[in-house]
Amino acid sequence: MTTTESRTSSSDDLEIGQSRRRKEDEHLITGRTRWTDNIVLPGMLHAAILRSPFSHARITGIDAEEAEKMPGVIAVYTGADLAEEQGSLPCAWPITEDQLAPPAPSLAVDTVNFAGEAVAVVVARTTYEAHDALDVIDVEYEDLPVVLDLADAAADTELVHPDLGTNRSATWTFDSAEAGSGGNVEDAIRDAEVLVERTFRQQRLIPAFMEPRSVVVDPTATQITMWSATQVPHILRLMLAMSLGIPEHKLRVIAPDVGGGFGGKLQVTPEEVLTLLIARRLRKPVKYTESRSESMVAAHHGRDQIQKLTLAARRDGTVTGFKVELLADMGAYLRLVTSGVPILGAFMFSGIYKFDSYHFTCTNVFTNKVPTDAYRGAGRPEATFAIERMMDELAVELSMDPLEIREKNWIKHEEFPFDSVAGLTYDSGNYEAATAKARELFDYDGLRREQAQRRESNDPVQLGIGVSTFTEMCGLAPSRVLGSLSYGAGGWEHAAVRMLPTGKVEVVTGSSSHGQGHETAWSQIVADQLGIPFDDIEILHGDTQSSPRGLDTYGSRSLAVGGIAVVKAAEKVVAKARPIAAHLMECAEDDLEFTEGRFKVKGTEKAVALTDVALAVFAAHDLPDGVEPNLDSEAAYDPDNFSFPHGTHLCAIEVDTETGHARIRKYVCVDDIGHVVNPLIVEGQVHGGLAQGIAQALYEEALHDESGTLLSGSFAEYLLPTAVDLPHFTTDRTDTPAPGNPLGVKGVGEAGTIASTPAVVNSVLDALRPLGVRSIDMPCTPMRVWHAIRSAQEGNR
Repeated sequence: MTTTESRTSSSDDLEIGQSRRRKEDEHLITGRTRWTDNIVLPGMLHAAILRSPFSHARITGIDAEEAEKMPGVIAVYTGADLAEEQGSLPCAWPITEDQLAPPAPSLAVDTVNFAGEAVAVVVARTTYEAHDALDVIDVEYEDLPVVLDLADAAADTELVHPDLGTNRSATWTFDSAEAGSGGNVEDAIRDAEVLVERTFRQQRLIPAFMEPRSVVVDPTATQITMWSATQVPHILRLMLAMSLGIPEHKLRVIAPDVGGGFGGKLQVTPEEVLTLLIARRLRKPVKYTESRSESMVAAHHGRDQIQKLTLAARRDGTVTGFKVELLADMGAYLRLVTSGVPILGAFMFSGIYKFDSYHFTCTNVFTNKVPTDAYRGAGRPEATFAIERMMDELAVELSMDPLEIREKNWIKHEEFPFDSVAGLTYDSGNYEAATAKARELFDYDGLRREQAQRRESNDPVQLGIGVSTFTEMCGLAPSRVLGSLSYGAGGWEHAAVRMLPTGKVEVVTGSSSHGQGHETAWSQIVADQLGIPFDDIEILHGDTQSSPRGLDTYGSRSLAVGGIAVVKAAEKVVAKARPIAAHLMECAEDDLEFTEGRFKVKGTEKAVALTDVALAVFAAHDLPDGVEPNLDSEAAYDPDNFSFPHGTHLCAIEVDTETGHARIRKYVCVDDIGHVVNPLIVEGQVHGGLAQGIAQALYEEALHDESGTLLSGSFAEYLLPTAVDLPHFTTDRTDTPAPGNPLGVKGVGEAGTIASTPAVVNSVLDALRPLGVRSIDMPCTPMRVWHAIRSAQEGNR
C-alpha cells in the first residue's frame, strides 16, 4: 500500500496522484464521530413509529388510549391527526406528462399500501418508553387485495390504488429512428441473420447502509434545524420547504457524519417529515432513529425489473439492433426519483458498442411493496447487466469467444468522440487498452485451457470465465439534459474557497461526503491549485447554513462536477490576487507567473507568496485603488456533457456441480476513470463497488411471501458477503482523460457495482453450459445452481 509520503505523480511537488490517507478517517476510527443518533439536545424527546404488518389494508380504527397513559409518553399521533399538514412526499421526476402518482402521505390516513408503512407515532421522554408504548396501540385493519407480481400488476388484475384505475404509472420510450441516432430496430429484427431473445430478472435489493437512518429536529430557535443521515441536505431542505410550506430561509439542514448511503439516503423520507412536524407541534427537539429491521422493511429498495430483450445480428457477430422492453416496480408510491431511475439506464443499454438501431420502452408499475428508488448505479447496472449478458448469449449462439464478439462491436479508440445510438456523445475511451491489460493480468488464455481440461475430464468442480465490459454516464449534471428529461432540478455544483489571513484555506463544497473522501481529495486539488500545504486546507460541507448552495452527492458526480467547481473557485482566488501581487512588487500583471503558490516576476527572482498576499489583503494598508480587500471566491460549475468511465472485468469462478456452490477464484478489473486524484481512495471505491455487484450476483435478494410480508427482513435472511466470501481483487487502470474538464477526471463511485454483476453471472453460466444449463436467476445461490443443474440433467434424459 502506498504511504502518505509517497508520490505517484511525475512531480513530487504535486498532490494530485498521491495516495494520501484520508483526513476524515481518524475521527471515524477513534470513536469521535458525530452520527445523527449521537446528537443530544436539552429537553429532547424521542419518536417511535408503529408500522403496518399488512401490505394492503384499510385502517378501520386506531385506539391509542392505553399508549397515551404509558410512562414517559408525551403524545401519540395518527394519520388523521396530521392529515391536514403532512402533505404528500415529493416526486421530483415526472418522466411523462401523463404520469400517474397517488398521494404519498408520511403517515397513513385510511389505507396502508405496503407492509412497513407508518400508521402511528409515539413521542416519549426516552426511546425505550416510546417503543414500549407502540405495543399497546390497537389498530384494526380490513384486508384488501394484494398486488405483488410485476406482470400481474401490469395486467391490472387487482389495483394498488383503485382511484387511479390502473397500476401503470407511466410508459417512457426512446427510439433511435425517431431520435435520429440510428435506424429502425424492427427492420433490424426482421432482417436479422441471428436473433437472440431473452428475459432477465433484476431482483429487488436493499441498500443496507452501515448507519441506519436517523433524524433530529430542533424547532426552538428562530430557524428550525434538522440533522439527518442524508446524502442530499440541500435537496432535502428545498423539498421540505416546498412540501410543508416552511419558508426556506427558516430551515437549516445538516448532514453530520453519514455512515454510507448507496442511494438509500438520497430521499425525502416519511421519518424526516414526521419528526419535523411533531417537533414543531410540541416546540421541543425530537429524535427518531430507525432499527435495522425498520430500515430493511421501510427504507426504499432498489432494482426490481423484468427485462425483455431482443438482439439482432449478422452471422459474423455484428449487432444490428437491440430492443429493450422493461417492466419496473415502483412499489406502492413514487419517492423522490423513483420513476426516473429506470430511465437513467435507457441511455446505457448500448454499452460500449456501435449498434445500428435501438429501441427502449419502460413501463413503471405500482405494487404493494416498499417503494424503490436509487441504489448504487441507479439504472446503469441494470442496463450493463442486460447488454453484457446478451453479448455472451450471442457469443454462445455463434460459437465465438465472448471477448471476440465484444471486439467485433465496440467503439474503437480513434472513433472518439462518438455519438451513441442511445443519443449520448461519449467523449473519450480506449476499450482496447483496458481489455488487453485485463486479459493479460487475468491469464485469459491459460484459464481457458484449464477450463477445457476440466470439461474433458468431467471434473465435478467446473471452471467458468465471465466477461463484462462497461461504460457509464457519470457526473450526473448537465442541467439542460436533465431539464429535457423533466427532472425537477439542475445538475450544477457550487464551491467556495476562502483565504484566511494566516494563509490557511477553507473550502466550502455543496457536494457532501458520506464515505467518498471529499475532505482529502478536495484538499489535494486545492493544494495544487494554490500551492498551499495539504494540512493547511479545511473542507466544509453538509450544512445548508455554512454551505448554502449545492446539489449534493449521487450519480458519481462529486469529483467530475463538485471537484471542478472547486478548481474554478481556486482559479478565481489566483485571479483576484494577481493585481494585488503586481501592486506589491510594483510590476505589471502581465509580467507575473503563478506557480507553486508564488507570484513571480518573469525572468527575475522577485516573488511574493499567495499567503503573503492574503495577509496584505487582510491588513488592507496598501492595495491598488478600487480593489476590495477580499480574495474569497466562489464558482458554480455545470458541465456540457456527462463523463464516461469504462472498463473490462474478468471473473473466474469454480462451481461445484454436486452442491451448487460457486466460489470466485480470480477477479481482475481494469477501469479507465481518467486522471486519478487519489489512488488509495479509488481502490476503496472499486473494492466496495465490486463487493456490492458480486453480492447481487450471488447473495442478495429481498423476498416477500404471498401476503407481501418481507421475508428477508434482517441480516440473518438477507445475505451480505463478508471479507471471507470475497476473493482478492486484482485491479488496475488505464488513463484516457476526460476532455471536458480541466482535471481530466471521470468518476469511480459506481464503476465496480455496474460491471461486476454480469461478469459473475456470465462466469457461472459459462461453467454450467456444458451441463445443459441455459439460464439462472440472480442471486446464483447454491440451491438455485443445484436446481438448475438437476433440471438440465432431467431435461437431457
